[in-house]
Amino acid sequence: MNAFSWPARVYWEDTDGGAIVYYANYLRFLERSRTEWLRRCGHSQQELMHNCGILFAVVSIHVDYRAPARLDDELEITCEPRPEGSASLRFAQHIYRRSAAVARPGLLVDADVRVACVDARSLRPKRLPQFLLDAVAAEAQRG
Repeated sequence: MNAFSWPARVYWEDTDGGAIVYYANYLRFLERSRTEWLRRCGHSQQELMHNCGILFAVVSIHVDYRAPARLDDELEITCEPRPEGSASLRFAQHIYRRSAAVARPGLLVDADVRVACVDARSLRPKRLPQFLLDAVAAEAQRG
């Protein structure tokens, strides 16, 4: 399977005092990649909340930090969605340094993220809409 891929750059605000990405900020890059995957599928978080009455909540995340990203690095953040049960998706996600000029390109972060589909009002689990399951299936066929 080819993973959805989204480019990003490390800015000063992403880093600690040593110009290295602060560990919690990797979660922001992962979140943005999942949001951009959803946009590529033709949906926004806001549209899903207002039109479908659903939200997504991260229920578990496992992150392995392999190497640090640094100020001005160009990154590639990937996500590979797959359904897990009737109300959740699991994303295999990776963050790579993609700068050609950098001496240490390669895998920086390896993450496994599980998100639950929840009702926007009650925050109770809600079955994934068929159009999202179809989008996940289409993603699998791209690869």
